[in-house]
Amino acid sequence: MSKITIKETQNPTILKFEFEDFITQNENFEFKNIDEAKDSPLAQKLFYLPFVKTVYISGNFIAIERFSIVEWDDVKDAVAEQIEQFIIDGGVIVTKSETTTKKQPVNVYGETTPNPAALKFVVSKMLTKNAVEFKNIDQTSASPLAKELFKFPYVKEIFIDENYISITKYDINEWQEITLELRSFIKQYIENGGIVLDESYIASTTETETIKAQEFDNLDTTSQQIINILEEYVKPAVQADGGNIAFDSYNEEEKLVKVILQGACSGCPSSTFTLKSGIENMLKSMLNDESIKVEAVNA
Repeated sequence: MSKITIKETQNPTILKFEFEDFITQNENFEFKNIDEAKDSPLAQKLFYLPFVKTVYISGNFIAIERFSIVEWDDVKDAVAEQIEQFIIDGGVIVTKSETTTKKQPVNVYGETTPNPAALKFVVSKMLTKNAVEFKNIDQTSASPLAKELFKFPYVKEIFIDENYISITKYDINEWQEITLELRSFIKQYIENGGIVLDESYIASTTETETIKAQEFDNLDTTSQQIINILEEYVKPAVQADGGNIAFDSYNEEEKLVKVILQGACSGCPSSTFTLKSGIENMLKSMLNDESIKVEAVNA
């Protein structure tokens, strides 16, 4: 039996007990109480400890969330020994069940973006056809996943589009400290069938798209041309960087184009340069008008 390594997490109430080998294959489990843990004899045994609040089993580790009646320093070694002894005695960590075989494994990996405060988590399945941005937890009624992610103290903003989740962090943590935790959480959440965006939001965005199409027809020709250029030439590039750009308005007298930056593009130190040297020059050239200016309404 390989020895267990005890590792801290960003959450002081959660401790990881890591094995040298994988204990599950493409499966993640979360048990909130002993009744939920019927498929895991080990988790059931752990729930006999009065301070165990939640048990997570994934990959090569078991993570345990504790109640505040104890400190980990006082009990972590005893818990590790108990887990080791359970395995030595031939105990089963997780039994096979119909629910575990139905889980659909997904891959999640992190990609850097031009914004040092934002990281793009790419998922091996489509999440949404409509981009959505959340600035705080109060805005997350449409996304149970975003709501859960905001419970991490370092998560500042969330942007979800197509097959990725772009997360902007506060400065309290560096990415190398939190990337693995976020990646593991997103992977486990999706594999366990968690809802990314609820059906009511999808229905409302479909209605919004219809309204936008009607509004497009009522715009002046230049505004329509600008929207088409942004959609065809600009949006794919910013989406690749974990962000999004949306047309806000065009003032014919001032020759001023206003756009909305979302995701990794919002608050990015290089966004002003991108607007001026990239998008503005592109619009000047393609519309044959050197007077055009571009600014972000939320820069």
